Amino acid sequence: MNKHHDLTGSDQQITLRGPAELADALPYMMGFHPTDSIVLVALHGSNGRFGGRLRLGIPRSPHEWAPVAAQLAECLIQGCRRRGAGPDGIVAFLCQDPAEGESGQQVMERLRPLAQRLRTACGTLEVPVYEALCISDGRLWSYCCPDARCCPPDGTPLALPGTSVMAAAAAYAGITVRGSLRDMEQRFAPSTSPEAQDQVRALDTAGAAVTSRILDAQGRQQVADETVTLARRLLERMADTPRADDDPGADVADDRLVAADEAAAVILGLQDRETRDRAAQWMEGAEAAPALRVWRVLSRRCVPPYTEHAAAPLTLAGWVSWSLGDEPGARVALGLALKADPEYVFARLLHQACNEGLDPETVRHCLRQARDAQPPTPPSAPPSASPSADARTRTRRRRTRLLGRSAAKPELQGPRARSRRPAPARPRSGTATARARTRAGRRGTRRGR
Repeated sequence: MNKHHDLTGSDQQITLRGPAELADALPYMMGFHPTDSIVLVALHGSNGRFGGRLRLGIPRSPHEWAPVAAQLAECLIQGCRRRGAGPDGIVAFLCQDPAEGESGQQVMERLRPLAQRLRTACGTLEVPVYEALCISDGRLWSYCCPDARCCPPDGTPLALPGTSVMAAAAAYAGITVRGSLRDMEQRFAPSTSPEAQDQVRALDTAGAAVTSRILDAQGRQQVADETVTLARRLLERMADTPRADDDPGADVADDRLVAADEAAAVILGLQDRETRDRAAQWMEGAEAAPALRVWRVLSRRCVPPYTEHAAAPLTLAGWVSWSLGDEPGARVALGLALKADPEYVFARLLHQACNEGLDPETVRHCLRQARDAQPPTPPSAPPSASPSADARTRTRRRRTRLLGRSAAKPELQGPRARSRRPAPARPRSGTATARARTRAGRRGTRRGR
């Protein structure tokens, strides 16, 4: 590679020379170490200033590589053009750890056709790929550089963490890297502890109880009010026990604060779109951080066969993260929401808007309007009726229009890599019918979210 690339901040400019320094910069651009990922980064101007970037999990089937490459190239290039100038070039990264018995070099060779498809897809749109790198097993390979003196066949070792110029500049600017994408996703992963079966039983029981209550408008409203009240109680419980977000034991401690029946009631209640939108109003100020902890706990409690129900708490976690300025965390949570339910509209809109670099204040403004339209509820009194259906509909349509301006493209992260895999079979039990009725009763709100 013979082109220099500048990483420009508000008060400094860093010049990256060669594939090794590009690979070292990737975690600082993303906010985490991407694993099992395709990353495309746009370059602008004669100096190769970094612009928009896009990440997608590597599809398992090579048959999906060509269409995925075409959609990724179109999404990044057309997105840059909508925001202003199109990119002058692109850098592509393929990051994947070796499977058991596989070497990093074998990973590089296995992914070579994918790299070629990415280069062809970008070239079709008249944007060259200046560099395509494979990062695996602590080494990097260039698919573009034929010179074995700088890009040897057995790969180039990655720089030790914290030893590069980029690491020093990032530390000076206050930029941190949280770890791997896998580590970030693990914070939302369904629980595998022995208590998971207790959570399944609690969800079964709550689903059977709620089925008959949601068949009429009054019952649905009561379930919604009870859900919001209980979620508020969990939020206050979290606020009363503050923890550092980077504390390794924070998630385990938070799990102990929420009983299985409480988690089940809120998870099922959040499947209703309007109830979820009321919970989304806890997005700023003193409420935001404890709300994020609640949504993480509830995401972990969506154990099989209830993993699809995690779309609601995962989307709320992504929304609160984005509202707090944590874009990497928001993208991870929203991507997982779309893996849980690829048709979850609110997650698709939020993820696309976050990727487009929109200001979350647009959504906050709509949610504040909805909150202000609700009559105040004294803490000790039962919740009063929510705003009229017309008022809720107007607010929802306004929010969708504002987000939809940047969300014309289908969401790429998550669902595409899994779109052709059959869903796991759900166990047949006496409560499976109750689960099916609960989902069917809420079907009118699931896909319109």
